[in-house]
Amino acid sequence: MKFETLTVRRDGTVLSAEIAAPPMNLLGPELVRDLVALITQAEADDSINVVVFKSANPDYFISHVDIDRIKEYREEAIALAGEPSIALLFRRISTSRLVSIAQIEGRARGAGSEFVLACDMRFAASETAIFSQMEPAFGLVPGAGGIQHLARLMGRGRALEVLLSADDYGADVAERYGWINRALPAQELDAFVSALAQRIGNFPAMGHGTVKGRVNEIALAPVEDFRLDSDLFAEHIRRPEAQARLRAAVARGFQTTEAEIDLPLLLGRPVEP
Repeated sequence: MKFETLTVRRDGTVLSAEIAAPPMNLLGPELVRDLVALITQAEADDSINVVVFKSANPDYFISHVDIDRIKEYREEAIALAGEPSIALLFRRISTSRLVSIAQIEGRARGAGSEFVLACDMRFAASETAIFSQMEPAFGLVPGAGGIQHLARLMGRGRALEVLLSADDYGADVAERYGWINRALPAQELDAFVSALAQRIGNFPAMGHGTVKGRVNEIALAPVEDFRLDSDLFAEHIRRPEAQARLRAAVARGFQTTEAEIDLPLLLGRPVEP
């Protein structure tokens, strides 16, 4: 498998995909295209049971969507989701026969958070992993499943705190809130995830699909709810206030690696009328 933004390695029944979309792993059309191709090819290979997603960038797992290329990346999702929606693409990962594990170091904000939430399991480095659903800072609704997952994982109060604050949350708090399975020391993370992936990968794949299907019937929101959030995001981002806040954020360094190290500081500044 050869991709533009993914480096893929095979170890038995486990596929490891390292995200490398410099400078900050924005979710743009190239990364969406590669994710679609990876899932399609891996599902077609009955000898692959588990996919582990990592990042080549220690500061950014997936930073968020590329706001300059929204129409382009939505169009790339059609090949797997059937509609121009990364919400439905991510949900498709949740319902795949493949077991998906996110190994997170660095920042997973916005659609980056929603991508890891779509994975079956999430393990993060205690020292470096950061999570955020920052869309409400622009007057937007998280459009790729964040609301659906977080409300079910955290409960109403914590989900509202996370969503309405648009703030960064470290791995230890994310673990306590249910955002991730576990926070582990960075030096232990790779070995832990590798061992778990190999253990799961060696069990019968038929069992994986049946268990995932039964759990999804209980815990995964209906496809209509994901579609509605996707539509609301697309509608709200066209509003003048959202556009003004996005322009102000870009002027302050939004979508640059230096400014987004401390994104809550950038987003917390008032927007001049």
